[in-house]
Amino acid sequence: MPRVSMASESPQPEVRPSAVAAPSAATTALGILTAGLVTVLVGFSSSYPIVVQAGASMGLTASQLATMTAALSLGMGLTCLLPSVWLRIPVVIAWSTPGAALLVVSLQGVPLPQAIGAFIVCGLLLTIAGASGLFERFISRIPLSLASALLAGVLLRFGIEAFSSLRTAAQIVGPLLAAYLIARRSAPRLSVPITLAVGLMAFWIFQGAAPAADIARLGDTDASLAPLAWPPQFSLPVLLGVTVPLFLVTMASQNLPGVAVLRAAGYERAPVSRLLTIVGLATLVLAPFGVFALNLAAITAALCMGPDAHPDPARRWLAAAMAGIFYLAVAVFAGPIAAWFASLPRELVVAIAGVALLPTIGRSMHAALLDESQRDPALVTLLTTASGLTLFGIGSAFWGVVFGVVTMIVWQPRST
Repeated sequence: MPRVSMASESPQPEVRPSAVAAPSAATTALGILTAGLVTVLVGFSSSYPIVVQAGASMGLTASQLATMTAALSLGMGLTCLLPSVWLRIPVVIAWSTPGAALLVVSLQGVPLPQAIGAFIVCGLLLTIAGASGLFERFISRIPLSLASALLAGVLLRFGIEAFSSLRTAAQIVGPLLAAYLIARRSAPRLSVPITLAVGLMAFWIFQGAAPAADIARLGDTDASLAPLAWPPQFSLPVLLGVTVPLFLVTMASQNLPGVAVLRAAGYERAPVSRLLTIVGLATLVLAPFGVFALNLAAITAALCMGPDAHPDPARRWLAAAMAGIFYLAVAVFAGPIAAWFASLPRELVVAIAGVALLPTIGRSMHAALLDESQRDPALVTLLTTASGLTLFGIGSAFWGVVFGVVTMIVWQPRST
């Protein structure tokens, strides 16, 4: 079997200060602030309704759902902020969206103490996967071309939906896209903040924002500091039917592309095992409050790893740290803030995310297809990942890597 090594790939992006002229301090600070805000905005608005559905399957009251939201936000905030500051690399953490979708179905009729027990064991498994180093040894053998193709495939959906959303919300998305095109030409460093501002203005003008009193009413319950259920209960059928699939889908569909994003962005020396251990411990500690699984982010992480976040790759950790601060703010005001995020139309969120990710999509595709000898395996990875394929409950990111590696092995030139 041919050896699959990162070392044999095309030159990797260097994480070092940029050679171009530095923008003003105000522009740089605005880029950091906007990247952090858009990260939280996309993270919440794109999948928070799935978390709400998972809470409903658990039978949570409004107060308990607020507690779950606060705990998830606290976990993401701390695990974004502290590792980013500590390691000086952009570390973005998210809840497991496919894991939440899995819980919507699998927790029907499961007593809340058993659900909490399932979350605790999942956190333990995530910690073991990180501390043992097994997952990092596996991911380190994925070539950069495939990692870049995986990233491009994960993000491609957002780029496509940024334009396809014109069909259902042209009055909001049209001005947003026009603002991006103009700003990208005249003020590229400010293109994402300008796009965000125009998108929100279009939403308020054409669709109307919910009054502050209505939003407050939606989130007028306070998060409790008490666990959702204690003591937890451990049921073998629940562990097999909930914990194991939750762990597998989080590792395959979330952590795998999350590591690929780090590597494709040039942070190939990121201590993956250490990060996974931190994420697993955070899940384990916060599981009694409803945190089912935290993981390395992919889509939202890419928002903090591009030049719009900071022109210097070595300083982009500031954007991830800012995202952590915003997540902590959501934790403090979990009820009304989560309600406001949920009130934004999906078309607005995907359009903002799509245009913010366009440069990253372009760079990822370029890196994926640059090496002609691995262009076909990279293309298979990209198309499989972008297809949304799900087999055996595992998402397309995992199968993209599998099919890409198989293609690379089969089509590897024979040595003579």
